[in-house]
Amino acid sequence: MQLLKSTVGRKILMAITGQLMVLFVIVHLLGNSTIFVGADWLNAYAKHLHDLGPFVWIFRLAMLTFFSVHVIFGVLLTLENSAANPKGYAVNNKLKATFSSENMIWTGLLLAAFVVYHLLHFTVRVTNPEISQGIDAVGRFDVYAMVTGSFQQGIIAFIYIAAMIVLFLHTSHGIQSFFQTMGWNNACTRPVITKIGTVVAVFLGVVYACIPLSIFIGILKG
Repeated sequence: MQLLKSTVGRKILMAITGQLMVLFVIVHLLGNSTIFVGADWLNAYAKHLHDLGPFVWIFRLAMLTFFSVHVIFGVLLTLENSAANPKGYAVNNKLKATFSSENMIWTGLLLAAFVVYHLLHFTVRVTNPEISQGIDAVGRFDVYAMVTGSFQQGIIAFIYIAAMIVLFLHTSHGIQSFFQTMGWNNACTRPVITKIGTVVAVFLGVVYACIPLSIFIGILKG
């Protein structure tokens, strides 16, 4: 409980939950990238996840917990910083202030809103039910058709591509900030960690964005 009450404790929990979500985003990308291999691969991947049954829901509840802790403490720490420093958002002076570092709260809230939309779109399937009813040739739910049907619509493709730009901004600072918060950063390692964080963020943002972009411009077809 003391960990939850102290500023340092909250920052540590934010850092850990943030990196757990980065790991999830990487694993999720590996699964989603099967779309470039073909419909059978993506539908088989989705069927495999569905067959895991309760384990999937346990994992989802764990990720929801991490997500909630990260968002709640992020908002609380921002409000506390604002109250302590009315002139502006407090940025750790050990890290060079960048656009990403100064806008973490806003990119974080935008990502939170996107996650809700993404779940409603592809998991709950209530935002576009007309493209979420297909069954493939072997009787599996046709995830490939749902994804391609979605991203053929310009507004949906734009939302996802824009969200990936926000993901890049948030993770590019978040990864290096994790090492700073955990005390694993110093003057010698900071440039390397900064570059690694940027490379990982670019990779995630670009590859994720390639999915809706490739479908919208017709490289991947339904």
